[in-house]
Amino acid sequence: MTPFGSFTWFGLLLYAVIPTILFGLVPRFQRWCRHWLLLVTAGVLTLEFSSHLAVRPNWEVREIWIVLGYALFQSLLASALLRWKSLIPFPLAVTLSLLPLLVAKLLPDFSPDSAFGFLGISYLTFRALDVLFSIHDGVIKTLPLPQYFAFLLFFPTVSSGPIDRYRRFIQDWAKIRSPEEFLADLDFSISRIFRGFLYKFIIAALIHTHWITPIAKIPGIPAWIGLMYAETFYLFFDFAGYSAFAIAISRLFGIHTPENFRTPFLSQNIREFWTRWHISLSFWFRDHVHMRFLLAATRGRWFTGKHTANYLGLFLTFILMGLWHGFELRYLVYGIYHASLLCAFDLFSRWHKQAQLWKATRPAQVTSIILTFHSFAFGIMIFNGYLTPRVPPLRENLVESCDADTLTGVVWDRTQPNATPLVDIYVDGEWVDEVIPNEFREDLRERGLGNGNHGLTYHFKPDVQTGRAHSVAARIRGKKSDLDGCPIIVVGPRESTSVTPPPPELLPELELE
Repeated sequence: MTPFGSFTWFGLLLYAVIPTILFGLVPRFQRWCRHWLLLVTAGVLTLEFSSHLAVRPNWEVREIWIVLGYALFQSLLASALLRWKSLIPFPLAVTLSLLPLLVAKLLPDFSPDSAFGFLGISYLTFRALDVLFSIHDGVIKTLPLPQYFAFLLFFPTVSSGPIDRYRRFIQDWAKIRSPEEFLADLDFSISRIFRGFLYKFIIAALIHTHWITPIAKIPGIPAWIGLMYAETFYLFFDFAGYSAFAIAISRLFGIHTPENFRTPFLSQNIREFWTRWHISLSFWFRDHVHMRFLLAATRGRWFTGKHTANYLGLFLTFILMGLWHGFELRYLVYGIYHASLLCAFDLFSRWHKQAQLWKATRPAQVTSIILTFHSFAFGIMIFNGYLTPRVPPLRENLVESCDADTLTGVVWDRTQPNATPLVDIYVDGEWVDEVIPNEFREDLRERGLGNGNHGLTYHFKPDVQTGRAHSVAARIRGKKSDLDGCPIIVVGPRESTSVTPPPPELLPELELE
């Protein structure tokens, strides 16, 4: 179940929220808050990672065990570095901490039927590395395991951030709130939750339904320009909405998770923009990559140029930030693009101080905001792969839609680009039919999914259309897992389409000759 992705998730969250409010209002129960948070984290993570993952062909493991194994591995690594810092090389510790993430991203390319990663492994890696950096810097002297696990697996931010820092987190963890402070946090949480619903479930949903979906069907450059604006605004409202939810629930439990967005589209330059957009990520890379590179370059006197280290540090930082999203050309180009913008702005700023051609007037400020916005929006086109050769996904086994009449989807595997495996259809857990996903679709061919003959369409038999709910699943023959999007609840016709004859007394009498 995706965090903050459905109203069902919020409904289940009430079982954690209501006791938390009671603990916050009664001072003598405050000492139980942290124990309750650990219990809630365990329950929510078990629910979120309840599905099975095919680690190897014909070997599936429940995701929660992978998550717990990952957390145990990172805790042992951090504890070992803290205890034997003089014996364990710091670069080795960082490499080992990154190893699970690298395996999760690269394993499918070498073994297409294998998987290791889970939703949020990138963000957990950022938090684990933050602890290692702090131990290396000497600012962490002790590492109690309950605090470490609470920080690493904090459930509101486990899947998509914001990225907190361990030293800041444990300050909130150790604090006992007064009822007045709890009420202030509760008021903040409620307002942020409403903002999240407005951003994610209203504005972002409307943009996707009435802007992105229609314009994506139109070919040509005008459609690309429309998508540039649409996808930029959609990305902001969807991600900012999620961040609002995460910050709100964190505050309810007494954790002041840092902000992730501060009106980024009002930035007057690209450097200011990156202090307002995905703040926790950009500041993490600034502190742990860029600043450390500058410090090492200065101490080692690597470069003779005054600004060379800064510029090379920007390219290193943003290339790593781009590749963090994935090892594809578009992410590499995206990182180089933003590093180039920041270097160009720095050159312009230093030239501007001497030339004084750009005055701080209101028209100049508005122009700067417009230029900055369009620079970022153009980068979104690079990020989404519109301006680089598009690499098709490793596989796409997906149910796109399902109702009482028809099930549609896509079945494709990059390792067998033109294969059409049999798909079994199950209704209420019983096998009912098989179908070959060989329907040609132009949109699949344009996306690079083989020859495009990978569409799946199945028409249900009349016995499914009974007016009641059925559980439906589609599964590739020989595989254990269902297609993405299954199981799906299919509801039969809500009302009968047959015509009820009128009572006999209302029928006209027929004259028989």
